Parts: sequence; C-alpha cells; structure tokens
Amino acid sequence: MNGFQLTFYTEQNKRHGHRTICEWLLHEVKELGIGGATVISGSEGVGHAGAHHAAHMLRLNDQPLQIILAVTEEEAQRLLDIVRAERVHVFYTRSPIEFGLLGEDDPQHHPKKFSVFRKRTH
Repeated sequence: MNGFQLTFYTEQNKRHGHRTICEWLLHEVKELGIGGATVISGSEGVGHAGAHHAAHMLRLNDQPLQIILAVTEEEAQRLLDIVRAERVHVFYTRSPIEFGLLGEDDPQHHPKKFSVFRKRTH
C-alpha cells in the first residue's frame, strides 16, 4: 500500500490543553481509527528555533520525542487538518512510503502488550 510516514517532533513537556502533545496526538490517532503510532524518545536534539533540548538524569521534561505513523493519504490529511484546526504548535514531516504487513498474525505467540488506550476495569 502506498501512503505517507508522518513524523511529529515535540518535547515531553509540551502541552495542548491538559495533555502533552504526545498524549493528545495518540488520542487523535485512536479516534481517527488509524492503525498505530510509535513514540521514540531521543536523548537530545536542536529544535527549529535553535534551542537545545536534552533528557537529563534528574529532569526528563525537555526530552525530545518523535511520534511516527504510517498512514494513507486520507488519514494523513484528516490528522493534519485536526492539528491545524486545534492550532497545535508542532513540527512535522510527511514522506511518501510503501507499507504493509507481512507474515501471519498468530495471537498465541504474541505476549500481552501495554497500551495507553487500554480501558481500566476498576
């Protein structure tokens, strides 16, 4: 399948409303029914304004993050439209890619995974 890799770049402490930008983006991804996203934490980076961002042993709130998605053209457009409409200040890249799923899905051989979307059963 052809589509796009969307990568959003932010820092752990950046917020949109009461959520971090990362949490907010993951919520919007789920709401749109997009198949998944990967969050990668970086040790350091330089932002678009030239500021140095780094994770320190005692302070991780300035840690650079990437939120990476493989999406169709329609999914990419819908997500970017939501980010624009919400006026979220975040840098992104959009690159054309080919993506797909290989192999068989055998649930017996997949360990249980933690999900930020799992519902609590209290």
